[in-house]
Amino acid sequence: MFARKVAVRLKPNSLQQFALLMECEILPWLRQQEGFLDLITLAAPDGREVATITFWDHEGNAQAYNSSGYPAALTILEKLLDGVPYVKTFDVVSSTMQAIVSARPSERENVVRGSGSPRLGYSAYETSP
Repeated sequence: MFARKVAVRLKPNSLQQFALLMECEILPWLRQQEGFLDLITLAAPDGREVATITFWDHEGNAQAYNSSGYPAALTILEKLLDGVPYVKTFDVVSSTMQAIVSARPSERENVVRGSGSPRLGYSAYETSP
């Protein structure tokens, strides 16, 4: 599994609009991308800084998104951003998500049941050498 973390500052009072665009425009498109597994959106308590972490089955699929989808996502969000996003990639060395993803019903089954997408919880941290 592979992860991309994008962090950026937001313009004042734009967190709610950012979250809405992520949920309604960017996430549906991501769900159609080959190898996409999940998205986590984090916000600082003051709402001025956000980070998104996307999980991909393989690095190649994440790179394909970086080349084609990421520029389009930036265009959608650009009016809310206060600066240039910082992007960092990671190999996922340990996660409970793999077991959950393999056991999770397909999106089609969720829609048929009317349950929507399941919400998964994660814990992540960075350390410096």
